[in-house]
Amino acid sequence: MAAMTTGFATMTGTQSRTELLAARNRELFEAQKRGRRGPTPEVFFTKHIDNSRIVKADDPERRREMKMFSVVMTVLFALVMVYVYQHFSAIEMGYSIEAQKTQVEQLREQNRQFRLTEAQLTEPQRIDKIARQLGLDAPQPGQVVRTDGMTGQEGTVSASIAVPSSSVQ
Repeated sequence: MAAMTTGFATMTGTQSRTELLAARNRELFEAQKRGRRGPTPEVFFTKHIDNSRIVKADDPERRREMKMFSVVMTVLFALVMVYVYQHFSAIEMGYSIEAQKTQVEQLREQNRQFRLTEAQLTEPQRIDKIARQLGLDAPQPGQVVRTDGMTGQEGTVSASIAVPSSSVQ
């Protein structure tokens, strides 16, 4: 203890009393920290502050910055929306083109089927067979009258039925 008082006495000469107390408090605080064995609970007290009487000062520079920020964000949003619209329009157009290609292929196949059916229906052997089933025969000489006035085998011919003159009275 005597050493402490001598140290205290020598300190008083060079340091102020508040500095000595602050140093002593630090030493005690560090000793308490070392002596703790676990976390200590912290207690917080709420302090209700009434700011209803405080009036916010108008800041024209802040208002101008916020307007510029709003304009820039609006333009950026508009550009993004235009990009998104174009992107989805391109995708939709691609689907439409593919659907139309599929439809064209289906119509080509249907056209091919119709041409095949037409070729089968206009086959001369088939027509001759159906004509014979209906009781039609090859034209007799004199039954064919040419409309263009030509005689012979070339040119177009039309068939007609000649009514015998004896049956008409």
